[in-house]
Amino acid sequence: CPRCMQCDTKFDFITRKHHCRRCGKCFCDKCCSKKVPLPRMCFVDPVRQCAECALVSQKETEFYDKQLKVLMNGATFFVTLGTSDKSELMVCRLSNNQRYLVLDGDSHYEIEIIQISTVQILTEGFTPGGGNTRAVGMILQYKVPGSEEVMQMKFVAGEDFSCNKKLSAAWLAAMHKVSK
Repeated sequence: CPRCMQCDTKFDFITRKHHCRRCGKCFCDKCCSKKVPLPRMCFVDPVRQCAECALVSQKETEFYDKQLKVLMNGATFFVTLGTSDKSELMVCRLSNNQRYLVLDGDSHYEIEIIQISTVQILTEGFTPGGGNTRAVGMILQYKVPGSEEVMQMKFVAGEDFSCNKKLSAAWLAAMHKVSK
């Protein structure tokens, strides 16, 4: 590799080449100066990564350290299926193998994550001046396996004291970050 793969600087005795530990491409020191932990690839200490990979690694670390735990612990919502008027109190969580969204109440649903097509977070408290908003619900659209039919579920954080609203808001925030 005679040149930096980012800025095209030629490598020589003064300008040395460095490899990004995530993607393996060759970069100059300026383009590969970020040092970020990469535990998923067995690097315990922070290692040299290009800017693009460093950003991905930081987001990945945040996901595994924060959002994944919240999603797997679950939260309680009133869930409405399709255009129904009736909602059911259900605990929503990510399955242990992280492949399904599991909903448990009087009914039981398992939605395969790869079948989810749209995640829309419902908020309240928005002001025209850009004030604080908080997540109060979510609309989820997914395909039914073996068919082209798209189903919709609406999740709303409970208003009563049996539902922990703070936990539900944290779960919705994690779901929002993951869906981006």
